[in-house]
Amino acid sequence: MQRREPQSRLIQAMRDMFLLPDLRRRLLFTLGILVVFRFIAHVPLPGIDFAALRQLFEQNQLFGMLDLFSGGAMRRFSVAAMGVYPYITSSIIMQLLVPVIPNLQALSRQGEIGQRKINRITHLLTIPLAALQGYGMLVILKGQNVVVAFEPLTIVTVVVSMTAGTMFLVWLGELITERGIGNGISLIIFAGIIAGLPTMMGQSILAASDNPMGLAVLIILVLATLVFVVAFIEAHRRIPVQYARTTFRSGRMYRQSGATYIPLRVNTAGMIPLIFAIAVVTLPATIASYFANPSSPNFADTIMHAFNPGATFPLGLVYWGAYFLLVIGFTFFYTMIIFEQLGLAKRLQEQGGFIPGIRPGKATAGYLDRIIRLITFGGALSLGLVAIMPFIAQEVTNVATITVSSMALLIVVGVALDTMKQVEAQLTMRRYEGFLR
Repeated sequence: MQRREPQSRLIQAMRDMFLLPDLRRRLLFTLGILVVFRFIAHVPLPGIDFAALRQLFEQNQLFGMLDLFSGGAMRRFSVAAMGVYPYITSSIIMQLLVPVIPNLQALSRQGEIGQRKINRITHLLTIPLAALQGYGMLVILKGQNVVVAFEPLTIVTVVVSMTAGTMFLVWLGELITERGIGNGISLIIFAGIIAGLPTMMGQSILAASDNPMGLAVLIILVLATLVFVVAFIEAHRRIPVQYARTTFRSGRMYRQSGATYIPLRVNTAGMIPLIFAIAVVTLPATIASYFANPSSPNFADTIMHAFNPGATFPLGLVYWGAYFLLVIGFTFFYTMIIFEQLGLAKRLQEQGGFIPGIRPGKATAGYLDRIIRLITFGGALSLGLVAIMPFIAQEVTNVATITVSSMALLIVVGVALDTMKQVEAQLTMRRYEGFLR
């Protein structure tokens, strides 16, 4: 039997997706929810000078980069301006608190019921975080002379609307997870980034209109980074594991041994270190914006310029160097917390599993810890390199506009691969050929 060509297999898989009623319904439901999200992103809020806001985003690359993740909702200052990031922040805080607070630890061990309670706490924590972030955004824009109405009633209206917009997007994301295909929250972020990419690419092409060679090099660097990100996300190390099982047949006991492996991903932390790092590295510029005086530059203006992602060499080394080091540090920190929560050595011992040549218990824990530290070191350096790739591309090509940020690439590639794998699983269950082989 001849194997199908990759192109024909891809076309057949896409055809099969829409031939299956259940999968077709899930895909159309997901697309419909994403369309609703894009409508919400165009509902503006009152009290804003939109001409001044547009000018601010054109002049400040930091705001432009943040706007990319909201799909232009921040540039329009809509009810969806904050996206689902307050919920992401709340989820990260809960992940960090679970191993620290005994009550949360007990909930995490209660299975699905405990996870539901933790999710409820995460949703409740999202509300004050969203309100605080919305008010902070208003204060920053007020300092930039973008907010034209700063009365108490307007502030309350805007903050409540933005908080409600965030919670509505979280609800839409959970609907996708429940009734659609893929992870809903990730797809909401994915849709926002994809919606903002054409504008960013158009700005890059216009900025490089007099530098075609730089634009060509930029495209090559972006494609190379994309390939590297795909390989980086999928890379993992397999730890061989054997299980000794005891079964009873016809009144007799038989011992069986089964071999498998534990896949330890190089990038276990995902995009979380990038979120942490960018939150810390943008804090000095945010604080300095309150004291900056463009008419009479002071130390605060120097800090703003130093921690601007659009700064060129050598001043750009301050922002991007700090970003690189923070990404590495947070990658180690977050990965160690995740693996400590998993308790792999203890779970292996409880399930009768062992690593060939390694004693169960403390020896296994020490072996896994050394392996995790080793691959995390490589993963942290790789993630740091991906993080500063926009700065490298800007210096090499002399194209001032950052086309695609590192976090955007990681999110887009990660969500696309995860969604394709879920569609693949749906097709495989029904004995259809999927995308990946």
